[in-house]
Amino acid sequence: MCLPNKRSIRHQKSVKSLTDTHRKRANEAKGDRIISGSVVNLQAAESKGHHILVVPKEDFGTDSKSRCHEQPVRKTKAHSTYLRADRDCTPTETPAFTTTSKSMVPRSPQSLPVDIPRYLFTIRSGQVDPMAADFCHFKQCFVLCWSSVVDVLEALQKLLREFAVPLAKVSGERLVELSHVWDSGWSKAPSAMPVLSVLENWEEVSELISHPGQRYKGEGGIEAAAIHIQSSWRRYLARTAYLCHCRRKWAAGTIAISWLMHAQLCRVRKALQARRFSQLENSRSRAQHLAANWKRIQSFKRTIIHIPSLGYSQRKRLNLRGFDILQNTQMSRLCDIRDENVEVIYICPQHLGNDILDYYTSLLKCDGATDGANTTTARASSSVRRYIILTPEAVDYFPTHNMCLSTLLKYSPQTLKHIRNLIQGKQAYIVGGVAHMDDLAVADELGLAILGPEPAIAQHYSTKSGGRRLFVGAEIDVPPGQGDIYSLNQLHETLAELMTQNTDVQRWLFKIDSEDGGRGTAYCDTCHLSCYKWALQEYHRYGPELWNPKCIQETVLLRYLDEIPEWLTHYAQPAKTSCYPNWACFLKTFLRQGGVVEAYPPSNSVTCLTVDLLLEPGGEVTMLSCGDQLHGGCKLEAIGSIVPQSSVHPETLNSICTRVGRACLQRCIVGYVSVDLVTFLDHNTMEKKVWAVDLDITYSNQLAMTQMLLMMTGGTLNCRTGCLEAPIPIREKCYEHQIVPKVPVENLCAVIGNHLVHSDLSMLYNKVFLMMCNAHGIRFNKKTKQGTVFAFFDSSERSSIGMITVSEDLQRALATFARHLSVIHQEISVPKSQGETNFMEVIKEIEDILQMTAQNKLQGEAKPAS
Repeated sequence: MCLPNKRSIRHQKSVKSLTDTHRKRANEAKGDRIISGSVVNLQAAESKGHHILVVPKEDFGTDSKSRCHEQPVRKTKAHSTYLRADRDCTPTETPAFTTTSKSMVPRSPQSLPVDIPRYLFTIRSGQVDPMAADFCHFKQCFVLCWSSVVDVLEALQKLLREFAVPLAKVSGERLVELSHVWDSGWSKAPSAMPVLSVLENWEEVSELISHPGQRYKGEGGIEAAAIHIQSSWRRYLARTAYLCHCRRKWAAGTIAISWLMHAQLCRVRKALQARRFSQLENSRSRAQHLAANWKRIQSFKRTIIHIPSLGYSQRKRLNLRGFDILQNTQMSRLCDIRDENVEVIYICPQHLGNDILDYYTSLLKCDGATDGANTTTARASSSVRRYIILTPEAVDYFPTHNMCLSTLLKYSPQTLKHIRNLIQGKQAYIVGGVAHMDDLAVADELGLAILGPEPAIAQHYSTKSGGRRLFVGAEIDVPPGQGDIYSLNQLHETLAELMTQNTDVQRWLFKIDSEDGGRGTAYCDTCHLSCYKWALQEYHRYGPELWNPKCIQETVLLRYLDEIPEWLTHYAQPAKTSCYPNWACFLKTFLRQGGVVEAYPPSNSVTCLTVDLLLEPGGEVTMLSCGDQLHGGCKLEAIGSIVPQSSVHPETLNSICTRVGRACLQRCIVGYVSVDLVTFLDHNTMEKKVWAVDLDITYSNQLAMTQMLLMMTGGTLNCRTGCLEAPIPIREKCYEHQIVPKVPVENLCAVIGNHLVHSDLSMLYNKVFLMMCNAHGIRFNKKTKQGTVFAFFDSSERSSIGMITVSEDLQRALATFARHLSVIHQEISVPKSQGETNFMEVIKEIEDILQMTAQNKLQGEAKPAS
């Protein structure tokens, strides 16, 4: 249905005259069919799909509206629309206008025997021929609403001219209907599609208009192209300027945020530096007080806070498996309570089970050294008398970060508060492990001194290169070698020079500065070097006396330089492939962290020993422990020791340790120090040589196990004489007024296993393990002070233990230790899968020692007989 327009009132007034005019025109056309007051061709209308209303001719009049409704009608569709003369100025019925339909005239399948006139006219090149008959007829029929039609027609012509459309056929009915919509609904000119919908060939015209660049071929095309180019260029400039502005804004924001973060980081760094400097100054002042009052403190009751922290670098800590268990391998520090004036607060890096706590409680009461004990964590505390075990609450907060124990304690305020309450009003000091900066923070929180050097000093001299420099300064023999190597060329040149000067050395060792034990050690044998035999011939040709000048060594040196790179690539191998699988991985770490090249002793019989020293703040040097090392699968890593040592004369050992201790004290190193030595027989001079090979500024595992050994036996270790002396129990009673005789002592020997590993141990709880050992007679006799005692380190994995075997002589102690290990291995191992263990390597090492000891004994007996 056509929409009402603004002239509807005026049109309604002229309905009667319009009806009369239409009737007159119908008579002139000799038609007998009337559609809405005009004569049409029904057959043509039906062919085009028009819905028509058939009304008799005599019914038209002034009241045609009412009579039209009274007459019966025939329509083709229920939803057809009808144009009535009293509502519209159009002479024909037209469907409602829709801009989305492809045809403005709907189609009907029904056929009507009438014709409908179609008002078609042509627009050529955007202009209507006003004299054309079709256009004149159309204008004459719609003269009353021509003012509305003209606006639409002008818009259509303008559109066609702009797009240079050569021919367009206009449907008059659609044009009139669009004019009504134009006047009533649109405040602005419609888009091209509604205007083009009035065309009969609108598909062809639309396709022509949609061609790229068609707009610029018509009227005003040059101006439109210029406008489009200018707008595109302005858009490009504006977009470019906007993007540049966005980039600058982003850059400015990034710079501002970076600067703020940098400034904040600088402030935090300055605050941390100031705080650490304050902690260092406070630590120095407390260390001076400790040194001034050391003898008085040692003679009175005191509390020792043991923090077995491993202050390694973060990279090293993250690469260590079971780091919390490694930090707890020194639980034997609890045995310091064998001194009646000592109370111990032990900081444990993990929560312990009741089985381990009960075991150590019964163990520490074996000699009556303790009247009572308490074990607790930071969450549960009670009264304490001789020792207490505390676990920082930060252990639960950082379970997988592998933090050192000092850092965990630093972030545990409840545990720190508990320690402050325990030491209030008492003389106390801290005994740490591997030094770390957080040791100073903990000491500052507790207000206590640390029995140890400053972290920077400890880290400097704990490296392989630093220890070597200290030994050289103490005028102690060291292996031929060179430290502080950081480049590949330096490594090759240094090694070639050392090999030229020491032709008798058959194996060279490479040690990473920051590693300890056998983890950071690799070796390479000279027998694989093709020019080594020729170099020996050259050396023997000139002799030792003429070999020293460099001009003679130059040919050998150059030959070594040529072959060393390939020799190392093919034949150098790490001592522990679990840490470094090949030489390439080892070399990368070696050059990044620095290292040492050293000669392995040129002998078939080499003995390694470890000596533990206490460098007292007062300036005294005390030997606390000494033992010959036991090795497992890796011959360069110690997993146990034989106490006391018997490979070096006690006087020689005492002299070496005294010089090392004084050199350390001169460099402000106090506390516990461990020195590794090697001894061997020099085949050239037939004299026994002792080389200092390593220095560890920490409380060692051997010293912790020695403390347990001394507590279990109630004896003393006299390192100056090389004897482990234990009192013999007196069975006879002493009467009154009878002089008490001097307690007799006996010499004992002990074999210590610091870190014995067996993965199948985890299948047994600690109590079950002890019951199994008791069933096989593996126990410690408190009366005879002989037997075997164990040290447990954790309650969860239970894959590593410590073991001490005590006997009256060395051979029996070694045999008993090996036999007990074999029994345990057989009991816990599965026949088809024996798990990961170092038991068998230790047993083999002991068997070799026993065989060598028997041979030496036979040789010693044969010499007097001859």
